[in-house]
Parts: sequence; C-alpha cells; structure tokens
Amino acid sequence: MRESAALRAALAAATDDRIFFDLTGIEAQYAALMRELPGVAVRFAMKACPVDEVLACLAGQGAGFDAASPREIERALRTGVPADRIHYGNTIKSDENIADAHRLGIRDFATDSVEDVAAIARFAPGSRVFCRLATSGEGALWGLSQKFGCSADDAVRVLQAARDAGLTPSGLSVHVGSQQMTAEAWRAALDDLTDLVGLLNARGILLDTINLGGGLPALGCLDKRGRPLDPPLDKMFAVLREGMQRLREESASPLAFLMEPGRHLVADHGAIRARVSRLTTRCRPDGGPGHWLYLSCGKFNGLYEMDALQYRLEFPGHAAGRRVPAVIAGPTCDSDDAYDHASGHVQVPAEAASGDPVWVHSCGAYAVGYTTRGFNGFDPLPYTCIGGAR
Repeated sequence: MRESAALRAALAAATDDRIFFDLTGIEAQYAALMRELPGVAVRFAMKACPVDEVLACLAGQGAGFDAASPREIERALRTGVPADRIHYGNTIKSDENIADAHRLGIRDFATDSVEDVAAIARFAPGSRVFCRLATSGEGALWGLSQKFGCSADDAVRVLQAARDAGLTPSGLSVHVGSQQMTAEAWRAALDDLTDLVGLLNARGILLDTINLGGGLPALGCLDKRGRPLDPPLDKMFAVLREGMQRLREESASPLAFLMEPGRHLVADHGAIRARVSRLTTRCRPDGGPGHWLYLSCGKFNGLYEMDALQYRLEFPGHAAGRRVPAVIAGPTCDSDDAYDHASGHVQVPAEAASGDPVWVHSCGAYAVGYTTRGFNGFDPLPYTCIGGAR
C-alpha cells in the first residue's frame, strides 16, 4: 500500500527522527469503512493511536471511542464527543475505575463475569452492559483468546445477573483477534452471536446492540518472512454484512451495530522517519546471519509489534545498488529489540551508512501507545500530524 504524496513529502523533508500521521488518509479510511458497512457506528479503539489530533480527526468524522480506562475516557471527552458515544470496553475494571467512569457520564460497560456485573450495579447503577463472548482468535496475528470473553452459557448467566441487578442487558460483543487475516473468523463469531441471540430471546432478554469489536486488518505490513500481508478485506466485509442481516432476522428486537476498529483506520497512514545507526558484518558461532542493520528506533520507541510482523523499510538515499540480507534491530541493548533474529532475510543497501535516513511504513498503529518513557535513554519519537479537515 502506497502512502499519500503528502506523507512521503513530509518524510523527505524531515531532518530528525519522528512519526508522521496523515489525517487526510485516516479520514479517507474512515469513509471507506462507512461505505462498506453503512449504518454501523464506529467506536475507535483509542489504544491503537492515543494522539489527540488523530482522535479529534476521527471524532470530526462521526466516530465515538472504545476506552479502556477512566484516563482514556477523559481524553475521549476532550475531543468534544458526548459521553453516549464512548463505551468502557475493558472487561477488567476495579470498583474505583467503574465509579470514575460513571462519574464521567459513561453508561455503557463491557463485561464477561457476574462479579464484574455486581460491581457495575453497585458503582454505576442503571447502566447498560455488553457481555463479551470469547472467540478462538484463530487467523489473527494477536489472538486475544485467553484474557477476555466468556462462553455462551456464561454469557446467558451474566446478562441474567445484569437484569436481576437492575442494569440493562443491552448487548453482546466479540473480538476476533487483532490483525485478523481470515473471513472465516468473522463468520464463526457471527454464527455464535446468532445462536446466542436465539437463546437470549427464549429467556426474555431482548438485546438492542451487537458490538462486532475490532480485528479489521491493515494492509501495508509484511509477514515475518517479508511477504506482503494480503487479508481478504472484501470477503470480510461481505461476511459481516450477511451476518448482521442474519442477526437482525434472529433477534426478537431491533438491533444496532457497533465496531471498534483500531489499526485498520490508522496503521497504513503513519510512517516513521528514522536513521541507520550501523550496518555491521560479524560471524556468529551458530552460523547465523552475518549482517545486522541497527536503526535509531526499535521496539521500545515506535516499533513494538516487530515480534509479530515486519515493517516495510525504504532507504531514500539508496534507490539502487547492491542489497544484502540483514537482521533489523533497534538501538537498545535489549536482545528482544530486533526482528526475527534467525532469518536475516531483510534486503538492505550494502552501502548503508550511519546517519542515512530510513522510512518505516505502515506503523501508525501502536507506535505511540507502546512507547516506553525512554528505555536505555532512547527517547519516544516526537510526532507530527499532516492534512485533515480544517
């Protein structure tokens, strides 16, 4: 996926290390999602890009927010969106968290246990709850299948407990895993949701909302072997539209639909201008790759997700010339601060020298949120936002 001319111009003009966010590209991505899934309300997963300008951009397009803590709720409210366009999507909440969210005006809470329901009833009386149904996570780069969600039987108990406690058992939610690569995962989740809606109908629990969660993929990164990711987006959207229709037909009450996209909206519209620290050649006793390219940014200040994917690199000063295979690593003294240590398959310029600019593409998701405060003294990257509606 090619970045916009404006984003490439910003990278070319930069004289220091920084991440750029293309707000015009993000707006276009949001509009494209709305064309594919008309009528579905977006609650942007704030963790994917906690940048005020990005949040304000999406709020201006009509998005609300999926917040995971009171501090995220406060940040979302600062964009000017009303509290009813923000939901507390984290099933893990302390009593204090729930009370603070309620004080801030939040009335929609995700949950997956009767214990959490009891706390919501006590500290956020009268609120609406969404029970998160577990998924397998199969087909995703990050499956999210262990920590969150409950079985269908537990979901019935959770929503019955919510009704008994004076809360509104409003809906169900799922998450098929981050950077989901298959349409089948969506189909399986929608099948489970449809079956569960039927069970709830029989018990007189009539839902008003289905939250289809996150998981929609970005397009611009590579897999661990350097091959382009090729998620079947068109098929995913078709499965989602068909599944929503089946849910409407199954439900005994009218249903609204939400989604919580994160990386799908921002990943391919962010890029880092970094530098080469050093290209080295060194023999290893195990016969491993001999070339290592060290960058000025890495896992702890912008490229946290390097464990699961590979970022596309561009060397603007070396459009031609001989390439050598190398392991890519960040600048810190932590051995985890590197792409797949064993493969050494990334092709890099043989003449790369310290200080040469490097463009890291499709890294607009999680580049800011996962950054440390300055591990080993390497500062978080500053950022600049370009474009967008004014």
